[in-house]
Amino acid sequence: MLLEHAEAQRNVALSAFNQARVRRDAMRAQALELAAYRDDYQQRWNAQFYERGAALDIVRCYRQFADRLEMAIAQQGQAVTVADHALARANDTLAAHELRVASVRKLIERRQAELKLGADRREQRTTDELALRMQRGRRGALDFEGTQT
Repeated sequence: MLLEHAEAQRNVALSAFNQARVRRDAMRAQALELAAYRDDYQQRWNAQFYERGAALDIVRCYRQFADRLEMAIAQQGQAVTVADHALARANDTLAAHELRVASVRKLIERRQAELKLGADRREQRTTDELALRMQRGRRGALDFEGTQT
């Protein structure tokens, strides 16, 4: 029962760890997509500026959008950091629960070994007593036969 409870807690921790990893991976993927989009955006606009030139209003719009894009990338970077920390905490929790399950299993193994040792000793004691009785019985029978002759 204790093992089942420890395993259930470990399974919950494993599920939380897997969810944290999925969230972290999604955050990283989104951060990479934003960075790739920014790089592509800069390349397209830089090429267009150099080829055709651009009006001041268009350059201002480009810069504002580029600034917002940088802000989004920074925020996504913070989200990745938070997700990394959450994953690390989930990993620590999972490791603690894994250790608990292993400890409970070891405790059960020791208890079973103690019970088996006790049963083996009782069986040996019973066997020894039976052998002693049989030996005494034979001696008694021999003594009885010797006194009759």
